[in-house]
Amino acid sequence: GVEIDRKITDLAHQYFQLPAQVPVTEYDGRAYLNEDPQKYDVIMVDAYQDITIPFQMSSVEFFQSVRQHLKPGGVMVVNLNMHGTEQGGIADWLADTVAGVFPEVMTIDVPGNTNRELFAGERGLKASLAQNSQTVRNPQLKDLLATIGNRAVLYHSGGRKFTDDKAPVELLGMQELDGLIRQEAERYKEIYRKEGIEGVLQDL
Repeated sequence: GVEIDRKITDLAHQYFQLPAQVPVTEYDGRAYLNEDPQKYDVIMVDAYQDITIPFQMSSVEFFQSVRQHLKPGGVMVVNLNMHGTEQGGIADWLADTVAGVFPEVMTIDVPGNTNRELFAGERGLKASLAQNSQTVRNPQLKDLLATIGNRAVLYHSGGRKFTDDKAPVELLGMQELDGLIRQEAERYKEIYRKEGIEGVLQDL
């Protein structure tokens, strides 16, 4: 594991049963990859949440580095934890950027929350996931993988991309924030119309 904030690692040990024997390097993820000679079967990128997007881990160059660190048949998994679902928003830009680097990308929306999981790898990724799930011995994990495989959707890029020279994540992030504020404001306007100021105060 690579985590830039030591407090997050401490919380993972305290609340999420992160085993003590799992090494976690306190470092920036991209900088770590730049110095890491190893290749991996799976690399998971979990660095995005709504408007907090590290630009250095959102560009074509970063995802190219990830791909170079994967073994043949390896997969990158990205957790897109974002409220914004508007077309052309920051989540679309990230997915398009990934699709510009990897031959095949598929996405899966996680029910009940704002997470969208993105899988990127070589062509035949969906078939490979289904095939590999058959080798899993744990029945619960096997069922989960089957469910994921059934819900996976192949992603078709809109051609947008972040680069090291141009990654306006702050601008797109502010647009997402504006959208969230508008949604919340509309909700309170509706409460005010129906219940007056007392209804708004009670909701707060």
